[in-house]
Amino acid sequence: MDNFCDLHTHSTFSDGTFTPSQIVAEGLRRKLRAVALTDHNTVAGLPEFLEAARGTALEAIPGVEISTGYLGKEVHIVGLFLEQEKFAELTDFLGVINRRKEESNRALAAALRSAGYEISYGEIRERHPGSVNRAVIAGELLRKGYIREMKEAFCGVLSAKNGLYTPPERIPALEAVRFLHSINAVPVLAHPFISLSEGELRAFLPEAKEHGLAAMETRYATYAPEVSAAARAIAGAFQLLESGGSDFHGGNKPDIRLSSGTGDLVVPYEFAKKLSAWKEI
Repeated sequence: MDNFCDLHTHSTFSDGTFTPSQIVAEGLRRKLRAVALTDHNTVAGLPEFLEAARGTALEAIPGVEISTGYLGKEVHIVGLFLEQEKFAELTDFLGVINRRKEESNRALAAALRSAGYEISYGEIRERHPGSVNRAVIAGELLRKGYIREMKEAFCGVLSAKNGLYTPPERIPALEAVRFLHSINAVPVLAHPFISLSEGELRAFLPEAKEHGLAAMETRYATYAPEVSAAARAIAGAFQLLESGGSDFHGGNKPDIRLSSGTGDLVVPYEFAKKLSAWKEI
């Protein structure tokens, strides 16, 4: 196996198009040492993921990506190396997030219908029994021919600026970091710079580290080399470990491949080793 990993992926249990077993198979095909499954606000796919990797050369890292808020912006916190005996406790914690998201989803579907889009939230739920978010709804718009590509929906009809989508009330990012730390998971700030400016990031990190933040993603599918370098410098300045991943969603992000992102992504397995060791400190 090559000495690389992917610590940020999504399956059909949230808004990806690969099952957890297919992600394992793809990780093996790409000769990765380790892959983390980090579905949005759910751990429901992890039992299948772990079972599929059992007895293979791939290290399956159980994870989750939690949608949170900071300064009125959406910030994602990844939890890695989750312990199976804590899955139920984590599911309870995620319950309030998922209830609020479900209310937001239903309101968005109703607004789309009122605007002339033949969208049935019941039908979406039948097709996607796992976690539903705007990416899933965008996929439905794509399937029905209302848009030509996923990005079109987020820039247009599904944008909060359009008036049809109202974001759910989000739990504070620091609360998510603190909770993940309390259950002996490894809290990681996902894709910094996607929603926070450098100034906001530098303001967030000291307090987040006090609450148990272990790392931030310095390597990400869409990062140019200079962005990764800036992220690495900030991680070093705050004595945070590095993480990274493709944010693989299968067909819902067709330009992003497992492990290599848009083509140039490389995440050393050493990142996973250091994050795992952090749990033992």
